[in-house]
Amino acid sequence: MRRHNRTVLLRRLHIGGPCTRASLAAELGLNRSTIKALVDGLAESGVVEERVPRQRSGAGRPSLLVLPQPHAAVVLAVDVRVEQVAIALVGLGGEILGRNSWNLRVRTREPDEVISHVIDSTMVLAADLGVRTVAVGVSVPGVVRRSDGHVHEAPNLHWTNVPLGERLGAVFDVPIMVGNDAELGALAEHLRGTARGSSDAVYVSADVGVGGGVISDGSALRGTAGYLGELGHMVVHPGGRPCYCGSQGCWETEVGERALCRALGLREGSPRGAVVAELRSLAADPAEIRSRLGEFAEWLTLGLVNVVNVLGPELVVLGDLFTALPASLIADVAAAVRERSLVSRAVGGTRIVASTLGGDVTLLGAAELAFEPVLDAV
Repeated sequence: MRRHNRTVLLRRLHIGGPCTRASLAAELGLNRSTIKALVDGLAESGVVEERVPRQRSGAGRPSLLVLPQPHAAVVLAVDVRVEQVAIALVGLGGEILGRNSWNLRVRTREPDEVISHVIDSTMVLAADLGVRTVAVGVSVPGVVRRSDGHVHEAPNLHWTNVPLGERLGAVFDVPIMVGNDAELGALAEHLRGTARGSSDAVYVSADVGVGGGVISDGSALRGTAGYLGELGHMVVHPGGRPCYCGSQGCWETEVGERALCRALGLREGSPRGAVVAELRSLAADPAEIRSRLGEFAEWLTLGLVNVVNVLGPELVVLGDLFTALPASLIADVAAAVRERSLVSRAVGGTRIVASTLGGDVTLLGAAELAFEPVLDAV
């Protein structure tokens, strides 16, 4: 029981941030003597510290805040994307202590190249910061077997059957956790973003492909062997454009990055910056938004109606490239989904919002994945 209470308290501090002993007792439903024993033990181990708050209110002696110590447990977060890899060393409490990133080209996208660069960059970064990693979390845009981090297929990277978890584990000799990028985006949103406090939410992201992560009854939904969330390969347009998965008319062929380029009149494969700049230039012109993105919005709506009808979330969070869409377009799509979805009408209207975590959402999700086994052991 003591071990369980310790983990619960540490998780509260890791996710929720500094808190007084009295507030911890009230939130966790533990008596003050139990909280005192737990905090004293963690402080003695260097996992937390107590500090006078910087901002004081009222008369009398202020209550001390209990704060997690970032260097008490440091994990490596790795975010592998189609065009870029980012790594970060993240301390207890979610503080990013150091980071690095690099662009990928055709040759450097090969698994061996990516893995070697991740290992070398991590060694340098950890040495510079003087820290040791206790776990590794990796985000990959593909189908991942959660039990051992085996990447079954990451089509946009052209990866097939890559033993990523095994390869990294042989070098770092710490727990290696690998997950699908959209699933980890959902985890980050649930713990630190817009979906915080929502027990049922879906995260839908657009990069070159489209993926989804599901939070159901407060927990991440995971399919057989961890395979789940390939929303981009839901067929919405039979007889439509061929998809690299072998099907035709998949949702991502209508709302992925290439589809957005076509809608904007840009060359397919245009730099991400050019796509975002073009979207921002439309923001002040509703007529132009409807003219150029009307069909795109219809396909986005169609897919989201299906997602809402099947999964029944209270919240849908749009991430990655979708966050650059004009706010008025997202509002119109949300209204259309509420009108056309039977489930949304039944629950009083599913909210559809853009992510507020920016480009770090999957990196943060990878960090939280790595912290899952750590918080039990610190």
